[in-house]
Amino acid sequence: MKFVKNGLDFEIELKNGSVLKQNEAMPMLYVGYGEPSIEMYRGNFKIEDYVVERYPLKVTEIVETDLGYEVNFSGEIKSYIYIQDDEAKIGFEKLNPKINRFWLRVLADTDEKCYGCGEQMSYFNLRGRHFPLWSSEPGVGRDKSTYLTWRYDQEAKAGGDYYNTNYPQATYVSSRHYYLHTDCTAYADFDFRHEAYHELQYWEVPDHIHIAEADTFLELMTKLTDLLGRQPELPDWIYDGAIIGVQGGTDRSFGLTDRSVENGIKVCGIWCQDWEGKRVTSFGKRLQWDWRWNEEMYPNLPEKMKEYREKGIRFLGYINPYLVNDGVLYKEGKEKGYFATAEDGSDYLVDFGEFYCGVVDFTNPDAYEWFKGIIKKNLIEFGLSGWMADFGEYLPTDLKLHNGVSPMLEHNHWPALWAKCNYDALKETGTLGEIVYFMRAGATGSQKYCTLMWAGDQSVDFTLHDGLATVMVGALSVGMCGCGLHHSDIGGYTSIYDNIRTKELFERWTEMAAFTPVMRTHEGNRPDTNFQYYDDVDTMKMFARMTDIHVDLKDYIREAVKENAGKGIPVQRPLFMHYEDEKEAYDIQTEYLFGRDMLVAPVYLEGAQSRSVYLPEDTWIHLFTGELYGGGTYEIEAPIGYPPVFYRKDAGHADLFKSITDKYKKV
Repeated sequence: MKFVKNGLDFEIELKNGSVLKQNEAMPMLYVGYGEPSIEMYRGNFKIEDYVVERYPLKVTEIVETDLGYEVNFSGEIKSYIYIQDDEAKIGFEKLNPKINRFWLRVLADTDEKCYGCGEQMSYFNLRGRHFPLWSSEPGVGRDKSTYLTWRYDQEAKAGGDYYNTNYPQATYVSSRHYYLHTDCTAYADFDFRHEAYHELQYWEVPDHIHIAEADTFLELMTKLTDLLGRQPELPDWIYDGAIIGVQGGTDRSFGLTDRSVENGIKVCGIWCQDWEGKRVTSFGKRLQWDWRWNEEMYPNLPEKMKEYREKGIRFLGYINPYLVNDGVLYKEGKEKGYFATAEDGSDYLVDFGEFYCGVVDFTNPDAYEWFKGIIKKNLIEFGLSGWMADFGEYLPTDLKLHNGVSPMLEHNHWPALWAKCNYDALKETGTLGEIVYFMRAGATGSQKYCTLMWAGDQSVDFTLHDGLATVMVGALSVGMCGCGLHHSDIGGYTSIYDNIRTKELFERWTEMAAFTPVMRTHEGNRPDTNFQYYDDVDTMKMFARMTDIHVDLKDYIREAVKENAGKGIPVQRPLFMHYEDEKEAYDIQTEYLFGRDMLVAPVYLEGAQSRSVYLPEDTWIHLFTGELYGGGTYEIEAPIGYPPVFYRKDAGHADLFKSITDKYKKV
């Protein structure tokens, strides 16, 4: 990478062409002023912008320094460009205080592909679309052409669209072997619709842009996570079975666990999201957001946790960074002044759907320590081995924070603060590596501070924008941003109107989940009306079989997790990460490599008994038939329980894979 200067024109060149270019005919920067309009309803945001003024900047001065170059853009922006080897760091200083809109144009090729922007659920390749980057509820349906999305838009302002995500990040990876990451938490919109350039818009002047290139995508992911950090390895117990999501009290939860074990299901954890109590709303069963053990619902829980831990089964719970205003902890936090307030200093409560909560102000060091202390005492010391660290994306834009920073800038940063609060609690108690927490909200910083991502609240269906298929897209996209440990609610979560989980959906989801780092079930928001695996003997047998396979792969999965922690290579990988010369691999989003040596192509369409599978040039063996395949596209039969999964003939774990084939081969 090098800086090429010609008078007041310049380019930043990669090995395969320029990435940034500035001249009077082709300005690199535009700035201006906008007036936003933002409405929030239960974590769903309607964001509009009136751009009062937008204009290009020209270079008025370039000064070479000992470290790089200082570039003055029209007396409005000063840029500091530092290049070392294959990496560039570009800083920006705002000279005109009126500027609150900033556009950067990055050179593009017509056949270029781009990936990332956090966790995108609908499209893995970002080219051809723009992606507003703002943490929010993803919506129900997420497809404006469907009745479900339309109806939920009308009734709850929550239908969502293809770009809505719990985890946005101003980072993308290009098929030209470079990444671009932005140090900026403001609202952004990355536009990949232009053939000649990508236009990246920010609602503030960014602190820095980082660009790095590498010869391979593997090297590029290591460079990106050198910058952003890496997730720690998972605790060893998590590989010994599935985490069973059950609820309803001590007798029911442990009783269902016993029934699962009696039916041959290997269980490594019991996840009871209602360990702190429940409340019922029109949406379904919700939780009592007052993060303490509910002795009435879960009598004798400490004794039960100890008893089952001796059997090799851990207990997991739930927490989020908000406190319901009728709870004990809310009263304590309010007395100490630990909540974000309205702009006039009065109380500020957020509507979470028929109940109201205070926002713990993590920018207040005392509030941060207080809530971290709650995690230490009420979860860690109590004996939980993990929890869902839910939410984080609801920070309103019209409240007042302790640090004085605009919530417009803190909003996209909030999930990282929430992750760090959990991480610090583990680090300071010496339990990092033993306890796992999983999050749906994310931001720059999740790479280091989130032990495990989860895909959020998918609909209990096969829809392409909110169902089973989105989990694969989410894992691949967030993996390209440096978070390589990902899993999902088996069977989905959101059941609304007449959208009900079926046996087929649960079983197809289970097939996929067996080939992800962690298997975990969820009863969903309406457990009583949706299919549950433990009510069907055949499904319990199928679930036990897929869980056995997952456990048999323990050494292989652990090795891939270790590689993610050491090099930033995601466990679930796009095909092109190892087959860079195959152009077909760059547009595939419903297949993935599971570690280096397995290729997984889950059945994601309702009623399908086969699917088309692309295999890169290699020698592949079908895990469930033992048949050999070369590279190419094949129609693969896929009855339930036998998903299209292949392994490389020359894999280091070939003997392990063959033993699975011999044990579970389709007759």
